Amino acid sequence: MKLYGAIDLHSTNNVTVLIDEEDKIVYQKRLPNDLALILKDLSVYQPRVEGIVVESTYNWYWLVDGLMEQGYKVHLANTAAIQQYNGLKYTDDNSDARWLAHLLRLGVLPQGYIYPRAERPVRDLLRKRSQLVRHRTTHVLSIQNLLTRNTGSSMKANQIKGLDVQQVDELLPHRDLALAVKANLSVMSSAAEQIEILEHRVTELVELRPQFRFLKTVPGIGEILALTIMLETGDIGRFASVGNFASYCRCVGSQKISNGKKKGQGNTKNGNKYLAWAFIEAANFAIRFSATINGFYQRKKAKTKGVVAIKAVAHKLCRACYYIMRDQVPFNITKAFGQK
Repeated sequence: MKLYGAIDLHSTNNVTVLIDEEDKIVYQKRLPNDLALILKDLSVYQPRVEGIVVESTYNWYWLVDGLMEQGYKVHLANTAAIQQYNGLKYTDDNSDARWLAHLLRLGVLPQGYIYPRAERPVRDLLRKRSQLVRHRTTHVLSIQNLLTRNTGSSMKANQIKGLDVQQVDELLPHRDLALAVKANLSVMSSAAEQIEILEHRVTELVELRPQFRFLKTVPGIGEILALTIMLETGDIGRFASVGNFASYCRCVGSQKISNGKKKGQGNTKNGNKYLAWAFIEAANFAIRFSATINGFYQRKKAKTKGVVAIKAVAHKLCRACYYIMRDQVPFNITKAFGQK
């Protein structure tokens, strides 16, 4: 008889369950996060196991890779898309694991993407770079706020990045305020140094694959953003439509509509936050380098808030990139923004 497995994975332990074709529990046990022990317990049943679901929000690499190496067919659960029956009065880790196995047996399990193991280290390097870029930006904003509060004047980000110690002393004669800004500048300098190191390493390790080379024809997308989009997207064929890709990139609104009325929001965090960041970055660069895209942005900005206008540009670029990657064609600004 066929068996269907599920592992509800936590930080230090997991609940492993096997059920048969009649939903009867064949094996159920809480185990420590020890790959050798998990494989040993499952080995008795392996010939009959059709597949194993792993549910985890962050720490699944070691388990999924270990199971796949041993020949198991592994499914990564999409935790944001799985719901249990609302009428249940009591649930625990055991019932959660059984529910996952049940969904797998029925063939209705919402699945996440298991990113190829060989490319994860490079992708994670780029993720670290984006984290450092955001960290650097917080210090730029901190300096801008401090200057505005204490001097009544503002300074652009590029000007702040070029400040030296003497200029800080001239801008802020009070030594404590100057010291605060110098602390920000010191951290910014360290972050910039590490960002450069990571960028150099990434470009050494990986090149844009043929199906992604046209990403660099998009205004606002250079080498690093193109690599980020390529590595975070993975196989473009896994997205059935441009709408699916835009949703994954968090470039579409999240609303619950009933009878034509808004009833709240859906899961706004469902999707890839790194792709969302990449397209916002691309949008900010694009409005600087393309008059057509800037014109679109200004028209949107006149009707709504600036942040909404930037998101509208990001959405347009995201949709364009889907077709660029799928069809391996260069960027067409007329198709994307409707005019030259």
